[in-house]
Amino acid sequence: MKRDFQPFKNRTAVTKEERLRQRKNCAAIVKDKAARLRGANDNFLITVRLSGSFVPLVTVLFVAKGADTMPKRRANGEGNIRKRKDGRWEGRYTVGHDPETGKAIIKSVLGKTQAEVKEKLKRAIEKNVGIDYGRAKTYTVGNWLEVWYENYAKIKMRPSTYLTYHGYIENHIKPQLGKIPLNDLTTLHLQQFYKKLLAEGRVERIEAQKQPKGLSAKTVRNIHQIISSALKLAIEQRLIARNPADGCALPKAERKEMQTLPVEQLTSFLREAKDSGVFALYYIDLTTGLRRGELLGLKWSDIDLEKGDLRVQRQIGRIDGKIIEMPLKTKNAYRTLPLSADAIDVLKAQKNKVGSSEWVFPSPTGGPMSPDSVLHMLHRVLKRAGLPKVRFHDLRHTFATLALQNGVDIKTVSGMLGHFSAGFTLDTYAHVTTSAKREAAKTMGNLLSGAV
Repeated sequence: MKRDFQPFKNRTAVTKEERLRQRKNCAAIVKDKAARLRGANDNFLITVRLSGSFVPLVTVLFVAKGADTMPKRRANGEGNIRKRKDGRWEGRYTVGHDPETGKAIIKSVLGKTQAEVKEKLKRAIEKNVGIDYGRAKTYTVGNWLEVWYENYAKIKMRPSTYLTYHGYIENHIKPQLGKIPLNDLTTLHLQQFYKKLLAEGRVERIEAQKQPKGLSAKTVRNIHQIISSALKLAIEQRLIARNPADGCALPKAERKEMQTLPVEQLTSFLREAKDSGVFALYYIDLTTGLRRGELLGLKWSDIDLEKGDLRVQRQIGRIDGKIIEMPLKTKNAYRTLPLSADAIDVLKAQKNKVGSSEWVFPSPTGGPMSPDSVLHMLHRVLKRAGLPKVRFHDLRHTFATLALQNGVDIKTVSGMLGHFSAGFTLDTYAHVTTSAKREAAKTMGNLLSGAV
């Protein structure tokens, strides 16, 4: 590159007219120099400026025929390759500039050969085209989770769901991953995080002292879903090039085997429940199939003892250690159930027992009962009755199984359970319906045996 500088000697302030005259003189100088250098084989730049000034009056670039017109300053995304002292090849490329310092943000790829690095560099540049690393640098994983939660999760999800998600974010994700820069998060970070959750992730609570220290596979998978959704949004916002959550190996969700209380054990169970002072709680659950949270969420305003109707309108859950009233899981969960004559009598006795409380099954403090305490109470009753331990949800399974075994059709049972479809109920209780089909075939065979 050849440069020619032709300064003006006059550095004093000039009028507008004088400035125009100077520019005309500049043009003449440039024209003259260009004529003399026209045959050059290289590009050349002519700059005319005032003496002592760094501000050019005129700058003209002349390009030789067939010459490269790209500027020499490396652009974002452009890369270079060099051989390192350790023998490996390194490809470096610019992905943006730091919004605070203005310095270039450099990424690199490594390989054993120049050809390998050249290919890696090409793929890396293509993958990172359009990524705003400068803006991404302003976010940590914790910051971005907050943005996703406040602006997206709350809008799309049920209140009960986003409250649960908030607990996962505050209790698990932010303490472990929150300070990592968003574009530095790797699959390995997440894999190590999930491993730790499975081993020792449980938040310390009085109710959880006797439970395993690690979180369940289901909970870890739920946390992974939160992270993956937030990172997917980051990709859409051009903050990261790929989702590190996509490469994670997740624990297999254990399918807990369904258990029920056989008819012959129900008498012993209910007798012990009556002796323990909690007969109404478990009797109503066995005759309605309510979920634990739905049962604890019952208020006397939901029950019409004259008509024999029970309306399911809310549930009780625990979020961030607090027992709160929450909406139901789905629109199908809002339902009205009929009550048997015996169930009405049991509820009348319960109303006399609790007095003025608005809750059907209040806690000693007057509010709704804790889901954890109800489960512990169930295990004590089972142990005293000499029966095997079952989950509270298994009482719901017991209701559904007995209903199906005694001829209640699948659609009716599905509606009483609050399932979103009869197909889901059919899949859940396929073992019961299969047994019923066999009994039906056997019955029909007996009826028609004389015709063979």
